[in-house]
Amino acid sequence: MRVTKQFFALLILLTHAMAASASPLTVAIAANLKYVFDDLAAEFKKETGIEVQSALGSSGKMATQIRNGAPFDVFMSADMAFAEGLYKDGYATTQAQPYAYGLLVLWTQKDADLSKGVVGLVDASVGKIAIANPKVAPFGRQAIKALEYYKVRAAIEPKLVYSESVTQVSQYVDSKTADVGFTAKSIVIAPEIKGKGKWIELPPESYEPIAQGVVILKHGSETNGEAARKFYGFVLSAKAREIFEKNGYAIRGITAP
Repeated sequence: MRVTKQFFALLILLTHAMAASASPLTVAIAANLKYVFDDLAAEFKKETGIEVQSALGSSGKMATQIRNGAPFDVFMSADMAFAEGLYKDGYATTQAQPYAYGLLVLWTQKDADLSKGVVGLVDASVGKIAIANPKVAPFGRQAIKALEYYKVRAAIEPKLVYSESVTQVSQYVDSKTADVGFTAKSIVIAPEIKGKGKWIELPPESYEPIAQGVVILKHGSETNGEAARKFYGFVLSAKAREIFEKNGYAIRGITAP
């Protein structure tokens, strides 16, 4: 009887120790996912009981951190290229799959007239224009495409204020450091931002579709494989697509692999 009691006591201690040492799934996320990710994590925990935490930054910055050994389990990029690059170079164990399309908007909290869209930004009344660094931020890259589409890049270049990500663009607009900013629709309709200033969605023909990709990272496969696979599957599920659409993303053509 004593041996049995000791065995169960030891088993309880081991169970508590394992629970204490278990770490939540860590997902590296693009800056435009700042607000929608909370909804995704909450629904995923509801379905699986698995805790998820995020590390946020521009897609290029997060990809660089992953290449430098950052212990992330899954990567949700703002484009396909950064995610595909990690798979090609052996840092991810799954090919990139698109989970949603980001939508580009112009946003202001000043009196800037957005009725003319991108072309109106050349007006002398419009001062600084915030844009994410196109080298590391897909939304910044597509903002440049929009300027080129309307043939106003050269005229607007002196007004541009480059930031690390759309999150920082939003900070510039919110603080009125910039008159106007190119950002993600998912940010301006988030409950924390909704109702602040005014915004317009850019015509889809003015920039390339922003297909956003997800991969399971090598670290995740090796240390948290089951949870990483479940989250990867969830991000590509019908329920997640519902959440993305509600939060300002397009999901045309997005299906489970």
